[in-house]
Amino acid sequence: MPALSGKIAIVTGGSRGIGRAVAQDLAREGASVMIASRDPKICEQTVGEIRNGRGQASFVALDLREPDAPAKLAAATIKEFGGIDIVVNNAGATQRGDFLSLSDEQFTDGFALKYFATVRLTRAAWPELKKRHGSIVNIIGAGGRTPGAHFTIGGSVNAACLSFTKAIAELGIVDGVQINAVNPGPVRTDRQMARIEVAAKQQGISTDAVIARMVKEQNITRFGEPEDIAYLVSFIVSKKGSLLHGSLIDIEGGSTKTI
Repeated sequence: MPALSGKIAIVTGGSRGIGRAVAQDLAREGASVMIASRDPKICEQTVGEIRNGRGQASFVALDLREPDAPAKLAAATIKEFGGIDIVVNNAGATQRGDFLSLSDEQFTDGFALKYFATVRLTRAAWPELKKRHGSIVNIIGAGGRTPGAHFTIGGSVNAACLSFTKAIAELGIVDGVQINAVNPGPVRTDRQMARIEVAAKQQGISTDAVIARMVKEQNITRFGEPEDIAYLVSFIVSKKGSLLHGSLIDIEGGSTKTI
């Protein structure tokens, strides 16, 4: 029997990249998956792929920046599948760039989509997670541990999400809800590859050469794949990962050099 048979999962940002891989792997492990994203066409495509693989999935197209969207997502999942056992907070991209050129609006947007959406969905799903002894995994990022001048928004948002994970894990012990976070490093997503393609054109080299240079400069084992993150998430929320709680797990090929 699949490890997550009978479980019901929400994956935000689940239509592409890491979220898509997570949704697909949870479904392969037997979970019914509700995907949330702003683009209904891409959501429908991802859901179709899961169903073609004999998995169960549905989607809700909404913007998690909107304060009431997380509660709508939780309600839609309960209506569709009958409960919530797993929440994977994955949505959220932040603007990179020179700090002096970044606006207040860009900082606010970064916190709205990643931090506040995580907080609000955790709150909305909590009663079901408590009742069913469920799990939350926050997909955050290595930049929350190692800030950089061109990642001031993302580093700040990620650090806040890491702190929130640790804080809410204390309540999770009381209420029987497992809480953990995963910090990916460079991963071969469409967004990451778009930046690499720009760098390749600027440097007059191939994308593979840019990636090889990044691996060498960052002194890491290799570039990540979305599936690397997905496999870890599926392990965490399975019985095999049940001792993990309040853990901030780096999965970045060794890029985080600090203790």
